[in-house]
Amino acid sequence: MKRKIIQIDEEKCNGCGLCIPNCHEGAMQLIDGKARLISDLFCDGLGACIGHCPEGAIEIIEREAEPYDERRVMEILVPKGRNTILAHLEHLRDHNEQEFLQQAIDYLKDHKIMMSPEKTEHHSHGECGCPGSMTRDFNTNDVNSDPCVIPSAATENVPPPVIASELRQWPVQLHLLNPQASYFKNADVLLAADCAAFAMGNFHARFMKGKSIAIACPKLDSNKESYVQKLTSMISDTRINSLTVVMMEVPCCGGLLQMAQTARAGAGRNIPVKQVIVSLQGEVIEEDWI
Repeated sequence: MKRKIIQIDEEKCNGCGLCIPNCHEGAMQLIDGKARLISDLFCDGLGACIGHCPEGAIEIIEREAEPYDERRVMEILVPKGRNTILAHLEHLRDHNEQEFLQQAIDYLKDHKIMMSPEKTEHHSHGECGCPGSMTRDFNTNDVNSDPCVIPSAATENVPPPVIASELRQWPVQLHLLNPQASYFKNADVLLAADCAAFAMGNFHARFMKGKSIAIACPKLDSNKESYVQKLTSMISDTRINSLTVVMMEVPCCGGLLQMAQTARAGAGRNIPVKQVIVSLQGEVIEEDWI
């Protein structure tokens, strides 16, 4: 059948991956350093990815393609949890795709996947001390009768997919790392807060792919001066290409970025540094180069 579907200009694509998280349907992947459409079945042709391509490498065209399959898409989305499913349903609503929206809701009903309403979270730091230590429970047993209000996915009946690890090296803890190890030479490096990978369901695919990694906790780890020295060595001696710093939204995590900036200044090489701030429920709330 002829229908609207995305087309990627590989010459323009720089492999940044910004389009991938915005394709909730899972139609795109980074393969060999380029964004690629992996299945006509999963591309709805509505173009959520287009606005996130800084190179203008994605456009919507009309061509012969397999029909979009909403139920197949839901099989992929459900194991990813509440926020991903919500984003997908809102995407369908925003584009007035009522038929696909109903198919998605029917899928949730058929598989008895109940979703609870989002609880309002108050960010008052006065009563509970350090927000980084505050206990947070993201599970809820409340059931809402409206299937359009999507909760944490109860996925007992849907087996999760086997997802390959993107880890390229060991060890990963910054105290244990040799900053001049071969896997850091001319590499793109990810410096991540210990908690980030536990908060984000797609941490490996979003941030680890193609990168060497170091993890640290700026609040609990000791001898942070050695961290700065190791990062400085990575920049000046091992000559890493870039540094992406992924932090949680809690204030104490900011120390990770401070260490990276101090190391860059001390190394005398102005390499690109990206800061990424992740919410306590695993959503990227800020991402920019500094």
